[in-house]
Amino acid sequence: MVEIIPLKKIGEDERGSTHIFETDRSGEFIFSFRHAGSLSGRHYHKGASPKKNPEKIILVSGEGTLNWFHVGGEEKGAIKIIGPTEIHIYPNVWHELVADTDIIVFEMNALVDGQGDTFRLD
Repeated sequence: MVEIIPLKKIGEDERGSTHIFETDRSGEFIFSFRHAGSLSGRHYHKGASPKKNPEKIILVSGEGTLNWFHVGGEEKGAIKIIGPTEIHIYPNVWHELVADTDIIVFEMNALVDGQGDTFRLD
């Protein structure tokens, strides 16, 4: 349903830490700054868009809670996420990211990738 992947730390010193990840995606991406208490998502994708199957997001910094449930199924969950962490959200999984602190989010897709493949229940 969802997959949480800690980013590999390749170094750390007095300046901070350095992490890496791999992606087969290219093109335009989304970089967002969200305030503590805000909600993002609150939708699901059917997977018609390749960049939404799965949706790949990196919580760059901060802490959040990913609430999710399988549309039409019984599986659901809430996962506390601390950046930097990669998140994969698979098709037909309604999801919302609650910013527990100020967060920075990097989405490996463009706004156009969600057009026609973003569905809300409310």
